[in-house]
Amino acid sequence: MAKNQQRRDPNLPVRRRRRKPKWQRMLHKYWPPIRFALLIVIVILIFVLGFSAILKGCRMGSTGIDVDIPETTTEQTLSPSEIELQAKELLEEAAFTAAGYDYRGAVNMLTSFEHYEQFPEMEQKVGEYQIMDSQLRTYANMNQVTHVFFHSLIVDAARAFDGEHTEDGYNQYMTTCDEFWDMMEEMYARGYVLVSPYDVAYEVTDSYGTRFAYGEIRLPEGKKPFIMSQDDVNYYGYMIGGESGADEKPIFANTKGDGFASRIVIGEDGYPTCEYMDKDGNVTYGDYDLVPLLEKFIQEHPDFSYHGARAVLGVTGYEGVFGYRTKPSYEAALGSERYQEEVNAAKAVAQNLKDHGWIIASHSYGHPAYGRISADRVATDSDKWENTVQPIVGNCDIILYPHGSDIAGAGNYTM
Repeated sequence: MAKNQQRRDPNLPVRRRRRKPKWQRMLHKYWPPIRFALLIVIVILIFVLGFSAILKGCRMGSTGIDVDIPETTTEQTLSPSEIELQAKELLEEAAFTAAGYDYRGAVNMLTSFEHYEQFPEMEQKVGEYQIMDSQLRTYANMNQVTHVFFHSLIVDAARAFDGEHTEDGYNQYMTTCDEFWDMMEEMYARGYVLVSPYDVAYEVTDSYGTRFAYGEIRLPEGKKPFIMSQDDVNYYGYMIGGESGADEKPIFANTKGDGFASRIVIGEDGYPTCEYMDKDGNVTYGDYDLVPLLEKFIQEHPDFSYHGARAVLGVTGYEGVFGYRTKPSYEAALGSERYQEEVNAAKAVAQNLKDHGWIIASHSYGHPAYGRISADRVATDSDKWENTVQPIVGNCDIILYPHGSDIAGAGNYTM
């Protein structure tokens, strides 16, 4: 018989199991939930202690010394010399802003500085700017603001005026870089100040509907506002490569070009500048068109620009924008990767221009005279611009009519 099946000898005394004390029975009954609760507490302690160690590590310097992180702003932790340097830079920035007749902006810039009261020169400048602001006069003849426009500027006149069939057009419609600079000097001497179209008029919506209202331009006595624009900021193939790129073959700069910049690029200083290829094929970057030249002129004469205004840049789409061959049909010739590089570069340039105050406008897609074509053709051309150019340059609410062919009721422009 198996051991566990053996019968107990009835002659042996019965051995009864002694009953455990009550506290042991209670412990046995409630031990599982108690053990689970203790486990949770241990996990929480480990997490808290570990997080404290991590936080302490974040506070350790490179030398391993525990340092407290003050609950103050970065400015409050600056040394006196750093605060002084910050104040000096702010004074220079305010001076540049005030030079553009934005005295109120300069005052706000200085008085918003946390350590303003520590610098008497700031208080002195605020007083000066407030006096200058009180001397400004609202320009009254808003419907007489001059508009000056340019095409791409000629870098090398010898290449542009070389006897080819394009020479007459260049002579009639183009300006050289040197001529442009001389014009800006003359306008500056005569008291002209560059303003934005949005300073002249802006769109408002009220109980009468949507309409335009004149803005307020406040200038010193004798100063005259004007608007500047540049058409065809595209650097067409015939200008930079000797032949049109309007078909399915994109044209890039080569030695057959007529002495124009080939594209706008972002300079090392973060400002827009231009690329240029000379007759020997050397590529350089610099002040080779209106954008970098006007930017340079304003940096030297900040009072030539009202509140930081820049020019309006009109672009078409039938070859691309800013010298980048972004016409969709070019993708087949360039390959998807190269084509996308062109698009991305153009987008970066567009954003950079806008960041520096330039306004991008439509100059139509294919450069037709809107006033001399059917409404259907105008709609088709406008749709092409919105579908292929606007995704690159962003939303635009200004159009510079090609050939001056206005369809808004103002009639054709005259010289």
